[in-house]
Amino acid sequence: MKITMVKKELADGQPCDKCKQAEDLLKQRGLWERIDEVVWAVEGKPESPGFVLAQEYNIKIAPFFLVEDDEGKMSVYRSTLQFIKKTFSDEPKRFKVESTSETPNWEALEEEFRGRSPQDVIQWALTRFGEDCAIAFSGAEDVVLIDMAAQTGLPFSVFCLDTGRLHPETYEYLEKVRNRYKIKLQIMTPNSEALQTFVQEKGLFSFFEDGHKECCGVRKVEPLRRALSGYRAWISGQRKDQSPTRSELLVIHKDEAFEGVDASPLTKMNPLTDWSSSQVWEYILKNHVPYNPLHQKGFRSIGCEPCTRPTLPGEHERAGRWWWEDATKRECGLHIASDE
Repeated sequence: MKITMVKKELADGQPCDKCKQAEDLLKQRGLWERIDEVVWAVEGKPESPGFVLAQEYNIKIAPFFLVEDDEGKMSVYRSTLQFIKKTFSDEPKRFKVESTSETPNWEALEEEFRGRSPQDVIQWALTRFGEDCAIAFSGAEDVVLIDMAAQTGLPFSVFCLDTGRLHPETYEYLEKVRNRYKIKLQIMTPNSEALQTFVQEKGLFSFFEDGHKECCGVRKVEPLRRALSGYRAWISGQRKDQSPTRSELLVIHKDEAFEGVDASPLTKMNPLTDWSSSQVWEYILKNHVPYNPLHQKGFRSIGCEPCTRPTLPGEHERAGRWWWEDATKRECGLHIASDE
């Protein structure tokens, strides 16, 4: 078997960021020595060997990989993760999950990981919990977490709350992410009996009159409670600057609102705690991470269709969520302990 990696050289003589990340990932997995040849596509030089190969295989983004088996059959991979998965499926994994049920020392972990990169937090979480750790997926921050988790090569879980009132674009986006990362996406829907009772008694738009808490309780909080009851830890995309209610957000802590497997304490992680919206989008664009097309229509924070609107220039990113209510009340109950 012969493996060729095609990398892009920029005008300043440096490799592109995506190529650097791919090389780092291969080195992290102990696979870099398995690359037999590196061919460069030099920016501005279409005659360079890498550009010639890109034209031959109709590929426009570097890096990509060519794998020729012992019988001369060529396989082409545009994704580094797919290349690793398909080519080295029988290789032993570099990282192993600890799979321990010991209760974490949350205070010590918060002190250790405060200020560390989101990747460090995710690496620790998946090394410790594996598939018993789930990423809650809905928006831009969450897909960044999925992308980072996928880069580790470690097992993890992903769930999504389908309230029944999401935008059509959001449903299409969920499938796009599922297919991009080849993940099993657990879709959590509201309890049908509870939802039917609520709608019959209150109608479809009661939240405009008496607040969104009850509707969110049925459509989001109860399904989340069911989802988390199957895990020992979960990861959210919350950031401190998203809302006044999140200003004291921790990186790692005990979840005071929900319980895990067999009513055990849940470890909750917010790896993007100290990131800004611009950092999230820099990562998305730099790494070609898929995002909800509604973002191109002025939606900066996306929830249910009736409760979400585009934001105006200068408005806070969550100003389009439950805009008829006070900013200090714009939480759906997913991240705040119950006061009942």
